[in-house]
Amino acid sequence: MLGTKAVKAALLITVLGFVGLTLSTQASAACNLVSTKDNSPLPVKASDTDTPEAKSFLETCINPYTKAYAADPSLIKAGGKKLFGYNGCSGCHGGKLEGIMAPSLKKNGGQGAYDTRWVYAKNSTDKGMFETIAGGTPGVSGGNMYIWHQSLDGHIGDGLPTDDILKLIAYIRTEYKGDGTKDWLN
Repeated sequence: MLGTKAVKAALLITVLGFVGLTLSTQASAACNLVSTKDNSPLPVKASDTDTPEAKSFLETCINPYTKAYAADPSLIKAGGKKLFGYNGCSGCHGGKLEGIMAPSLKKNGGQGAYDTRWVYAKNSTDKGMFETIAGGTPGVSGGNMYIWHQSLDGHIGDGLPTDDILKLIAYIRTEYKGDGTKDWLN
């Protein structure tokens, strides 16, 4: 029969293993968003009105619309493209994402320094682009982008819910013409 010390040691190892497994599971399930402005935490949390897709993104940082739009272009027109025009994104980024007062989102060239590459390198991922749209920008490219997420203080107008921002990102991804890697499809 095992001694008391051996039983306690086995129990301790089991408990530590369980705690470690629980912590690693929680860490991998969290999508820790950070502000593009200052790298502080971006406090966007799931709400009761969020869609299942929005809740999934806030847990995993994977935009479910990106691959769906790439697989079925018929979703684009009624989804992200409509939201892009309706919310005034075209006023700065152009009706065809070509860039006007703000950089091109197609990344296929243009007159501005940021028309062939992302102003913020993190925008090559859906998480990074969500952080940029939701929380705004500090104006590295010459102008500030407003805070758009409805749950963040200082948002423009009524703000946008997580789901709308995700659809906008998916639309932008379908129009990308740059030669960089498409990290968002990984």
